[in-house]
Amino acid sequence: MDRVYILIMGFLSVVIVNNFVFTKFLGTCPYLGVSGRLDTAFGMGMAVTFVTAMSGIMTWLIDFYVLVPLGLEITRYICYIVVIAGAVQLVEMYVKKFFPVLNKSFGIFLPLISTNCVILGLCLFINIWGTNNLLEVAVLSTGTGFGFAVAICIMAAIRENLIMVDVPESFKGAPVTLITAGLLTMAFMGFTGMIR
Repeated sequence: MDRVYILIMGFLSVVIVNNFVFTKFLGTCPYLGVSGRLDTAFGMGMAVTFVTAMSGIMTWLIDFYVLVPLGLEITRYICYIVVIAGAVQLVEMYVKKFFPVLNKSFGIFLPLISTNCVILGLCLFINIWGTNNLLEVAVLSTGTGFGFAVAICIMAAIRENLIMVDVPESFKGAPVTLITAGLLTMAFMGFTGMIR
C-alpha cells in the first residue's frame, strides 16, 4: 500500500507541484507557441506525453543496463537525443497518417518535440533523482508529460477566452500571453511544499 501511495504522490508531484513548465521553465517554446487553440494544445500535450513516457523509460533502461555497467556514462546525452528523436519520429508518422488536420495545425512544432527541453530535462532528472526502479521511472515520465499537457491546455483555454476580452491594444498578443504565463506560474508555485 505504501508503494502505491508513493507512486501516486510522485505522479501528482510532477504534474502539479513540480510541473516542469511552471517550476523549471522547461518547454516554454511549444507552451507559448502551440497554446493558441485548445484542440491543438491537447494534441500537442498528448504527443509530448507519449514521447516523454517512451523516452524516460528507454533512456533509463539504456543507462541502467548498458551505459553504467560498461562505464559509458559520458555518452548519455548522445543516447538520450537518439532515443528522443526516434520517439518523435514514431509520433510524427502516426499523427501524419491518422490525424492529417492536426498534423497541419502543429506545423513545425511537431518535429520540434525532439528539442523540447521537458523531455531531455526529464531524462537528466531521472539520473539526478537516483531513480532505480522501472515502475517509478514510468510513473514519473508519464506524469511529467501529463504535467506539460495540463500546462499547455490551461494556457490554451485562457488564450481562447482572451480573444473575447477587451484587452488594451498595447497588451494584445505576446504581452498578455506572457503576463498570463507569469500568473499561472505564480499560481502553480503556490503548491510548493504541499506534497513531500
